Amino acid sequence: MAKGEREKAGNDVPAGGFVQLLTPDGERIAHATTADGTTYTVDFTDEEYRELYRDLVTVRRLDAEAVALQRQGELGIWASLLGQEAAQVGSGRALRSQDMAFPTYREHGVLYCRGIDPIMPFGLFRGVDQGGWDPNEFRFNTYTIVIGSQTLHATGYAMGITMDGKTGSADGEAVIAYFGDGATSQGEVNESFVWSGVFNAPIVFFCQNNQYAISEPLERQTRVPLYQRAAGYGFPGVRVDGNDVLASYAVTKAALDNARNGQGPTLIEAYTYRMGAHTSSDDPTRYRISSEVEAWKAKDPIARLKAFLAKQRVAGEDFFDEVDDTAGKLALDLRERVLAMPDPQPVAMFDNVYPNGSPELIKQRAAFEDYQASFEGSGH
Repeated sequence: MAKGEREKAGNDVPAGGFVQLLTPDGERIAHATTADGTTYTVDFTDEEYRELYRDLVTVRRLDAEAVALQRQGELGIWASLLGQEAAQVGSGRALRSQDMAFPTYREHGVLYCRGIDPIMPFGLFRGVDQGGWDPNEFRFNTYTIVIGSQTLHATGYAMGITMDGKTGSADGEAVIAYFGDGATSQGEVNESFVWSGVFNAPIVFFCQNNQYAISEPLERQTRVPLYQRAAGYGFPGVRVDGNDVLASYAVTKAALDNARNGQGPTLIEAYTYRMGAHTSSDDPTRYRISSEVEAWKAKDPIARLKAFLAKQRVAGEDFFDEVDDTAGKLALDLRERVLAMPDPQPVAMFDNVYPNGSPELIKQRAAFEDYQASFEGSGH
């Protein structure tokens, strides 16, 4: 089927609406134009469409395995990405190799897109390490547990890129900072908006608005759509259908290109939904109703891309089965590797505090070892 036959005509995004290129029932929209005249579209090959689907299914399956491991006592806690796969995969695949990402503790899909072994976050949530990947190698910073602080880290990094002369061309570098709707109420996030706007930093603020800041609904965070806040800081904001992987890719790519070309920051509000709990310690049934969850299931990011692939005969049941089977094998391998992780000795917490140690750290380590030794033979 020819490309033009797959697409509906483009559309103008109404005020308060969002950029969408793939409807919930799998209909492809040719392009979307926002009020400022910016037009968003994608030009993927059939294979690229299939690989996006593979990414979505894989990260969801690995995430489900993590939830199961936590429920079985193998992880201390887990922050699920269920429902947010399209926002993460779309934005993650829009990044170039030279770009730098600053995640929260939920960006497992972006981590996967950056080529990091998906077992890496499991060491953190199992208490084996502090997150063992090299941020410089993968251009993906370590997970940040403190809400919103990564936006300041990202802003400083982005300002440094400008000072190093790495922006102002199509081959320049850009930064992306991820955070949730609840984080927009944190001072650090608003401070990062101020600094980025004033210094024209090459950064994309990617807010995954999943409707709840832990248990607080969006209306208790803001009186206006989040993307509109950008205007007060002097840079553009755009709202995208966060359950649409195509639109998430297109909007993020455009914002990153603007940043690397010296056009400053952009705030993206990816309008999506957290289908599961905030973390495995949370009970979402205490603050939201089941009918709301069911309504969002109809907008599922994987189901809509699968519907598109099937309708356009880009993929068939053999492909879908193979993707499910491969993802299942990856999840099983991940489980086995997690269970094989060694239990670190408590004294190991002193190992990587400073690259060459310190006199004070040596004293603390010795005191801790004496404390541990005091329990020998006591049955504890």
